[in-house]
Amino acid sequence: MVVVAMTSNLTPSPYSFVLSSVDLDIGTLNHPGRVRVDKIYTLSQSIAVKIFGRVNDATLDRIRQLLAELCKK
Repeated sequence: MVVVAMTSNLTPSPYSFVLSSVDLDIGTLNHPGRVRVDKIYTLSQSIAVKIFGRVNDATLDRIRQLLAELCKK
């Protein structure tokens, strides 16, 4: 699976945005975090043992848009 990083550090950075519980279809966050689309990782699905949440379609589209912008560079 391909994932992007999320951090509790809310300092603005390129190709990132703040994510809160309202951006999730499933799950909740204790406090907002920053999604870092410029930090992409691949993980084996066997490593993922629990789902904590799922972003809504609008948030997923925002991630895809930032990723597309990043790939153009």
